[in-house]
Amino acid sequence: MLPAIIWGLVQGLTEFLPISSSGHLVVVPAFLERAGMDISPPSLEVSAVLHLGTLIAVLVYFRSDVMKVLRFRSDAEGRRIMLLVAVGTVPAIIGLPLEPTLERFQETVSNVGWTLMTTGVILLIGQRLAQGVRSLADGRVPDAVVVGVAQAFALIPGISRSGITISAGNGRGFQPVEAARFSFLLGIPAIAGAGLTQLPDVMGAGLQVELLVGLLVAAVSGYLAIAWLLAALRRTGLIPFAVYCLSVGLLTVLVF
Repeated sequence: MLPAIIWGLVQGLTEFLPISSSGHLVVVPAFLERAGMDISPPSLEVSAVLHLGTLIAVLVYFRSDVMKVLRFRSDAEGRRIMLLVAVGTVPAIIGLPLEPTLERFQETVSNVGWTLMTTGVILLIGQRLAQGVRSLADGRVPDAVVVGVAQAFALIPGISRSGITISAGNGRGFQPVEAARFSFLLGIPAIAGAGLTQLPDVMGAGLQVELLVGLLVAAVSGYLAIAWLLAALRRTGLIPFAVYCLSVGLLTVLVF
C-alpha cells in the first residue's frame, strides 16, 4: 500500500508542477534506495493507472474547456483549443521513436540530475519572458507549433513538460496563467496516451486495492498541484520551481 501512495503522490504532483515527473520517477527511487527503503519503481501497470489518475485530475479541473471542445461545432473557442492542441501534439508524436534511446539515457541517474538542472535554467528564462498579455483565445497555429516543439523536448527524462511548455508560452506572449492553461490542455493527449496504451495490461492484472489507491492519490494530488501552480504563477512565478530543480539536480549529480 505504501508504494502505491508514494508513487501516486510523485506522479500527481510532478506531472503538473514544472519539476519533471519522468525525472522524479528516476531520482526518487534512487534516493529511497540510498536511504535503505526497499520501494521498487512502479511497474508498467501501476504507471498506467497513475497516468489515468492525473488524466482525471486535468479533465476535472479544466472541465469547462473540455466541454467547449466537445461542443466544437457550435463553440468557436472550443474549435480554436482543439486546433491548437492537435497542432501542438504532432511534434511529440514525431519524437516517440526516440523513446528507447531516452530510456537508456535515464539508466544513469546522474544524467537525469543534469537534465533537472537544465529544467531549472529553462524556468529561469521562462520567468524572464513572463511579460505577455495574450490569452489562449488569441492563440494561432505558430504558437501551437512552438509550444509543441518545446513539449517534444520533454521526452528527455528530467525535462519538465509543463515547465518547458509554460516557458515557451511565455515566450509567445501569453499571460503566464494562460500559458499554463495551454500547457495542461496540451498535456491531455500525452497523459491519456501514456495511460491508455497500458490499459490492457492493467485490466489483465485486475484492479487491486493498491492500484485503486494509487489512482485516487494521483488524481487528488494532481488536481491540487494544478491549483497550486496556477496560484504560484500569480504570486511568485516560476522562480521557486527553478531553484528546486537546480538544487535537486545538483544533489543528484553529486550523489550519483
